[in-house]
Amino acid sequence: MSRFLHAFAIALIWLCAVFTGGVTAQNAPQETPDYKTWEQLADLTEKAIDTGASTNEQFEVLRQSVVNFRARFATVQSANEPRISALKRQIEALGPVPEAGEEAAEIATRRAELEGQLQELQAPVQVALAAFQRADAIVGEIDSIIRDRQTKRLLSLGASPVNPSNWPIALKELEHTFSNLSAEISLHKDPERRRVLRENAPLVLFLLTISLIFIFRGRAWAGFALSRLRAMGGRGSGVWRFLVSLFRIIIPLIGVAIFAHALRVTGLAGERINLILDALPVWAAFLLGFRWLAERLFSRDPDDALILLTPEKRAQARFLLLLLSVFLVVRGIIRLLLEFDSMQPEGEAVLAFPIMVLIGVTLACIGQLMRGYVASDGTEEEDTPRGTSMVRAIKTMGTGLIAISVIAPLMAAVGYSEAGNALLYPAVSTMLVLGGVAVLNRFAADVYGLVTGMGVQARDALFPIFVGFFLLLASLPILALAWGARVADLTELWSRFTLGFAIGDTRISPGDFLTLVIIFAVGYGLTRLLQNTLRVSVLPKTQIDIGGQNAIVSGLGYFGIFLAGLLAVTGAGLDLSSLAIVAGALSVGIGFGLQTVVSNFVSGIILLIERPISEGDWIEVGGQMGYVRDISVRSTRIETFDRTDVIVPNADLVSGTVTNYTRGNKVGRLIVSVGVAYGTDTRRVEAILKEIVEEQPMVLRNPAPMILFNNFGADALEFELRMILRDVNWIMNVKNDINHAIAKRFSEENIEIPFAQRDVWLRNAEVLKDPVSR
Repeated sequence: MSRFLHAFAIALIWLCAVFTGGVTAQNAPQETPDYKTWEQLADLTEKAIDTGASTNEQFEVLRQSVVNFRARFATVQSANEPRISALKRQIEALGPVPEAGEEAAEIATRRAELEGQLQELQAPVQVALAAFQRADAIVGEIDSIIRDRQTKRLLSLGASPVNPSNWPIALKELEHTFSNLSAEISLHKDPERRRVLRENAPLVLFLLTISLIFIFRGRAWAGFALSRLRAMGGRGSGVWRFLVSLFRIIIPLIGVAIFAHALRVTGLAGERINLILDALPVWAAFLLGFRWLAERLFSRDPDDALILLTPEKRAQARFLLLLLSVFLVVRGIIRLLLEFDSMQPEGEAVLAFPIMVLIGVTLACIGQLMRGYVASDGTEEEDTPRGTSMVRAIKTMGTGLIAISVIAPLMAAVGYSEAGNALLYPAVSTMLVLGGVAVLNRFAADVYGLVTGMGVQARDALFPIFVGFFLLLASLPILALAWGARVADLTELWSRFTLGFAIGDTRISPGDFLTLVIIFAVGYGLTRLLQNTLRVSVLPKTQIDIGGQNAIVSGLGYFGIFLAGLLAVTGAGLDLSSLAIVAGALSVGIGFGLQTVVSNFVSGIILLIERPISEGDWIEVGGQMGYVRDISVRSTRIETFDRTDVIVPNADLVSGTVTNYTRGNKVGRLIVSVGVAYGTDTRRVEAILKEIVEEQPMVLRNPAPMILFNNFGADALEFELRMILRDVNWIMNVKNDINHAIAKRFSEENIEIPFAQRDVWLRNAEVLKDPVSR
């Protein structure tokens, strides 16, 4: 079996154990640990550590038993936590013990009772804490011993496969293995076995026929299914191709499994043949899986290829991946044959070395293809940040594969076969896992495109990026196992994670954090729902202006978020009192370093409560004029008449001078100036201007508009039209209409609107004469 398949299987088992174990641990009743049994186990384990004579398997068994006890001790430590906290609060409520003078008898008696109950509840916790620390130390010592042994095994110098003296040993061992296999086959050629074969012959023939049909017709059936699914709609073509590609390997794999079962039914298979038949579906899964991955990564269809190379290079990459799967299957066959009979290390090194060299050469070719990758698919252009990062990652991986394909065989040739294996085959596993993550990420993007109707454009959306991140995170345990990590290492990491971390006297576990997030998310969602309900359904039916409505909605949002955070911390059971000193020290730094931000925040609260300005008001501040569009906790957004947004800090609006043209009401005054020529009848001009103003529907009749003969100007008799508008937002429209009306009436009444005239006097006019004439 390959190391990758073994690592993948262990990872799945580990994940199932983690989730099922976590549920069981939460639902199981708390029991007092058997400390007597624990002491015996701890003494036995410590003696085994001191002697160092136990094997890794024995240490793993002892370690698992210690870990089980450690989990119980951790549970006991938090068993009486609510009651202990309640007793501590009661003792604190009694106040400190007086330094001078006697305490009241009633208080002293009550204090003694509470302290006695507290000691009684803390006793099992303290015992469990001591046992937990001892168990944790034992686990650490066992892990250290096993890691040291693994390191020594990797760095141990063994037999060199290029040494000709080791070749006869390998040939002899291989000949011995095949002779034993042949003897087993011939051993079962007896009349009884032949009778069983004759009786099962119809079933064997039927199973063989079915298996061959599945093996050779599976891809054709899948292609037919793809053509039918494509007819259902083009938007889901990527999803259909992925599903059909899975059927192309599942159907032949079922055929191989049926074929292996048919051979078992013959009754001719012995122990070794049964092992080969058991491994046959696994080898077939390798061949088909590699082919499937190659067709997904380097598809013949450019629109479906994840790594877009030229058609010739994609064909070459598919061939290399298929060749790599063949070499890995051959390696699996050799390892299975070596398991039949105990083979000497020299023979094992010689037999494994040619396959390692072939795999290394194949990896080097794949790495060379990846180093020559250039994004040219039109969607991942190399000059974009995403395209550049993808190209760099693929080229870096190609360089790493080339380096490993050279270093690993050289190490094995020298005699460090374990180190070479630990370097080469995990690299293959890493390449496969990352390729699988890329394929699943593309499938998730296609599903997202099918559901949302975005189609192929969904591959560039944000959702596939998050899916890829979580897929990569989920693949980390598999990669760790492939590179030599033990299942115990992963479970230890998970146990450390579940224990959480301590802040002062408070320990925050993942469950507490999850509770905090859920409560805050629910509170945040309810706050937004209430805000939307008020904004859409309730407040529009009241007499509150739009600015007041926005202030109510914003204030409710701030209060709701603060309340959600407070409830989340309380609901999670977090005691943050121990952080009071730290928070006090941080507040000083925040006060100096973020005083501008805090000032703007407080100013934003003042604006929402006092409401000197509201959303929709026409204001002028700092030389900027426009409408208030949004008031946030830090700044206010003003939309100018040029349709540009100006972000003004709230502190400037509170401490500075602000002109609000529409505060409280929209009534405003308009002044229009006009001049007429000297000699014009001023009373007649006044009457005409009054008629023009009174014709404007936006001008209020009370107070009445005023026509003022304002001044005797240098060039004209100057008049002013002063009027109050119903809505000052229409000031420019009204001024435009009035100017047009004045120009029209003055033209009809032959009233002249003068303009400035100037006489130019030239001194020394003789210098302007033509020099030629002079």
